[in-house]
Amino acid sequence: MELGRPGSGKRRLRDLLLQKDNRFCADCRALDPRWASSNIGVFICLKCCGVHRSLGSHISKVLSVTLDEWNDDEIDAMIEIGGNNSANAIYEAFIPEGYSKPGPDATHEQRSKFIRSKYELQEFLKPSLRILSNSDKNNVQANFASKVMNSFRSNSSQKSHLQKGMVEFLGLLKVKVIKGTNLAIRDMMSSDPYVVLTLGQQTVQTGIIRSNLNPVWNEELMLSVPQSFGTLKLQVYDYDTFTADDIMGEAEIDLQPLITSAMAFGDAGMFSNMQIGKWLKSHDNALIGDSTVNIVDGKVKQEISLQLQNVESGELDLELEWMPLGQ
Repeated sequence: MELGRPGSGKRRLRDLLLQKDNRFCADCRALDPRWASSNIGVFICLKCCGVHRSLGSHISKVLSVTLDEWNDDEIDAMIEIGGNNSANAIYEAFIPEGYSKPGPDATHEQRSKFIRSKYELQEFLKPSLRILSNSDKNNVQANFASKVMNSFRSNSSQKSHLQKGMVEFLGLLKVKVIKGTNLAIRDMMSSDPYVVLTLGQQTVQTGIIRSNLNPVWNEELMLSVPQSFGTLKLQVYDYDTFTADDIMGEAEIDLQPLITSAMAFGDAGMFSNMQIGKWLKSHDNALIGDSTVNIVDGKVKQEISLQLQNVESGELDLELEWMPLGQ
């Protein structure tokens, strides 16, 4: 198969690789990964690829995106997982507080320790997906990565869909816009801020708070989440009566950690309060700090603090809540 031939399996794989979260290695965040673990569902760089190979193909089956032949099942598996953010929401759900992932310049020993902890020892994996008994060792490939994929499939096959025209929805997203801090001045001495959220073709907004650079909204907004949901786009504006409203900053929110974790666990009401996922702060997102996904009183929630982008100052605090269909 040729990488660029329209309609080919490699073309589908390339399209997945070009998604924003897959442009960086799943394990060390090195730019432009050209290798993949086809059974785990992540794109990785050449240096991390060497460690993956040392684990053995029974744990991680390494293939070159451009040089190796891929069969349809391998490509379908990569696409079903959805890429690095989706997989890391499961495989890195329980990274200890203060634990640092290796960076692109990490030593081989640092990479090896992290990758073995992540995939071989399963130290950061959801407990119910871990394989602990010696009897499972001969079937690691069937039981290790497949248990993660089956958690996606079982939830997908059991859920119903909301219909809106030809769009199928996975569930509902409740966004609580809590407060802004040190927002930018757009009037003489202050601003009249409001927040606009956009997901796909849907746009919702908060009320306007007059003359306040540290507004408190505590306002809940609801959005339907389509199957191809992309990022949640956030913009803050200053309301003007006679002229166009001025932009006061923006940010994008990656919904993969929240939705992937929620769907992998299923009915959150069956679990006690616990952390189930994490969106990690990096140089290419607006997070002020790592944002964890938690089950709280039977609900899947995520608290997020954002540094507004393309503006001189401003922070925004939000809380997301995932609501499965039928709830």
